[in-house]
Amino acid sequence: MANFVKVASTSDLKPGAAMTVEVAGKTIALFNVAGKIHATDNTCLHQGGPLGEGILEGEIVTCPWHQWEYNVCTGEKVGASALKLTTYPVEVDGTDIKVAV
Repeated sequence: MANFVKVASTSDLKPGAAMTVEVAGKTIALFNVAGKIHATDNTCLHQGGPLGEGILEGEIVTCPWHQWEYNVCTGEKVGASALKLTTYPVEVDGTDIKVAV
């Protein structure tokens, strides 16, 4: 069974926003897609750019370093679905955002 850890509050992550959190020694990017929270590795597969600092448009985040794009719901790189970020289970408990790693 997954152990969910509180990483943020819903007030910290407005719809259309991204942020970075640390949990269990990992840096995780959180994304709010129309009120649903998603979590992926924060590190772009290209050259390690910080995805939590990227631009989120709908379900797609663009890495701020070299514009690689990922679907934050699936972790798949846009145009190359064989490349995939690790995604993490998320639960929202009241106003608490919890991630299992």
